[in-house]
Amino acid sequence: MNNRKFILSGIATLFLLGTEAQTPNIVIIYADDMGYGDLAVQNPDSRIKTPNLDRLASEGMRFTNAHSSSGICTPSRYSLLTGTHHWRKFHNIVNTWDASVFDTELTIPEMLKEKSYVTACIGKWHLGWDWSAILKPEASRVEVNGQKTYRPEDFNWEKPIPGGPLDQGFDYYFGDDVPNFPPYAWFENDRIIKAPDRMLETTEKTPEGNWEARPGPACKDWDFYAVMPTLTEKAVQWIKKQKKDQPFFLYFAFTSPHAPIVPSKEWLGKSEAGPYGDFVMQSDHSAGEVIRALKEAGLYDNTLVIFSADNGPETYAWERVRKYGHRSMGPLRGLKRDVWDGGHRIPLIIRWPGVTHPGSVTDELISQTDFMATIAAGLDINLPKGAAADSYDQTALLKGTESGAREAMVHNTFDKYAVQKDNWVYIDAPDGEHSKMPEWFRQQEGYDRNQQPSALYNLKDEISQHQNVIDKYPEKAKELKSLLDKMKEGAVK
Repeated sequence: MNNRKFILSGIATLFLLGTEAQTPNIVIIYADDMGYGDLAVQNPDSRIKTPNLDRLASEGMRFTNAHSSSGICTPSRYSLLTGTHHWRKFHNIVNTWDASVFDTELTIPEMLKEKSYVTACIGKWHLGWDWSAILKPEASRVEVNGQKTYRPEDFNWEKPIPGGPLDQGFDYYFGDDVPNFPPYAWFENDRIIKAPDRMLETTEKTPEGNWEARPGPACKDWDFYAVMPTLTEKAVQWIKKQKKDQPFFLYFAFTSPHAPIVPSKEWLGKSEAGPYGDFVMQSDHSAGEVIRALKEAGLYDNTLVIFSADNGPETYAWERVRKYGHRSMGPLRGLKRDVWDGGHRIPLIIRWPGVTHPGSVTDELISQTDFMATIAAGLDINLPKGAAADSYDQTALLKGTESGAREAMVHNTFDKYAVQKDNWVYIDAPDGEHSKMPEWFRQQEGYDRNQQPSALYNLKDEISQHQNVIDKYPEKAKELKSLLDKMKEGAVK
């Protein structure tokens, strides 16, 4: 462990225990498809500046071995909010018009009600709604560009839509659900603010990549470029309305830098990594605006701020290496969807006044599923039996007084599984790939094709997962395979 030990003052200890006078506010800022190497402070060769997040890291703790539950969106968000790995229940994303992934799971905002928190979700939801509640009986799907969807007239848009954030413990929601899924409209709480009245049309090209916008109902003149500025403004407004004597939880889920890659006009050309880099810089600015709002309201020094991302970067990252010399995945192998580390090893910064030590860095293993148990411990909340089943209390790690509580973690996307323990990673498949690596990149980076049915890597020797050492350490592979099976069965946490 490489972070220094320090002793909490008496005041800080009271802060950690969540006494009435010091109950901390909580803000989670969650980027969408932002890679490990997109955070400038941990990429010495970055072509993108992230001054606000770099400053946050200097004020808190940065984690270099932090992981989302999955290499894709919905599963990671579900696991963060419930402290339970997605693969115990499902593997895929919520697709267009799918129902909620939640049943009776306890979520972070529901847990915080015990301490009288006001809670809000602003931004991307992507965890499903009960669309059947507003779908007209005669409605049927139509095919548009090879995809099944509904038309605007198929819904009763004036009705409330169950199953969303308000049913999972949030007092307030504002967002667009998913940036590239219909309906292309603003949600507030459980309703659509303005009813979509046409099918989406995209004509101009995006600055980088494709629109990736699925067909369906849209409001007139829906502006993808205005989404992040609008969400940021709403988050700032919501913070300004909060009271110092009322603890709050804000889950601000960015729609950036996910495709469509649509940086606002004032951000175009700001980075040295093309429009995606510009979009990352705009995302950094949004994080900075939230922090500025907390400071101006006199709330910053009593607020736990967590910044992270749901998974690794999209496949446009390959060409970004060749064209701009920027590695969104950093030194890691793989991208979004992959079980390679590049798919799920994500940026993580935690600033908790009186708990984390400014400028500290750790390579201890931590998962986003650990947020729930850690927050619960800090607030002296006893989680009910069965809740946050995969969450570890990482308070000692945050304080720098002990090593991390987590010894191992299962990595999963779709049908592929891996497990990490003591810097060893065992992949229970020939490789960790779902996002196909271009041949030019494979040759440039010297990645061989594995001929074995499974793979073993020592991340301490080489984090880039080049060398499959399963032939050299067959007993280690056997040990980790057994551990993976036990963790999947629930016999080991």
